[in-house]
Amino acid sequence: MIFINFAYVRVSTKEQNTDRQLIALKEYGIKPENILIDKMSGKDFNRPAYRRLLKRLHKGDVLIIKSIDRLGRNYKDIIKQWQYITKEIGADIKVIEMPLLDTSQHKDLLGTFVADMVLQILSYVSENERINIKQRQAEGIAAAKERGVQFGRPKTYDIEKYAPIFAKVKAKELTPKQAMERIGCAQSTYYRIQNQLKHKLA
Repeated sequence: MIFINFAYVRVSTKEQNTDRQLIALKEYGIKPENILIDKMSGKDFNRPAYRRLLKRLHKGDVLIIKSIDRLGRNYKDIIKQWQYITKEIGADIKVIEMPLLDTSQHKDLLGTFVADMVLQILSYVSENERINIKQRQAEGIAAAKERGVQFGRPKTYDIEKYAPIFAKVKAKELTPKQAMERIGCAQSTYYRIQNQLKHKLA
């Protein structure tokens, strides 16, 4: 039986480049048709190229990936997929950046134990990083909103409706800050409405 070397490459978005992973895979002489690429998040394994890979893998084949986070970022799912490939399919997995994670080389009991331990640690680190990224994004969005940054579709304002408020600011009956609070807008929007009113009334 002829065993096949496969490679799996993943980046999180269509804009990201796969070159670094493909360069790392060059020395293994994998045929282009056996390199499967997904350009989507690693939060789960519902990815078209990965699903095709599982259908093509057979016992004795070797799956090569650059790093464990290219496989995925969900701790429990990585462990589950690793066991499915190595135990149920009977294929081997080789992680280039972590030589201990090479089931084609470490087949004795100690080697399997070490690989399983390293896998669990790296999978945990990978998922933890995903959680931290989401938390940093949420904190960044919250901080931006505090500064008045608007997200989503820009809110539309009936500028003529707010003409009396701007008249009160001009008459020094209101401060710009008080006017912003009454309108419910950020500073940049306030001055945009002000400029639009000037042009409209000019």
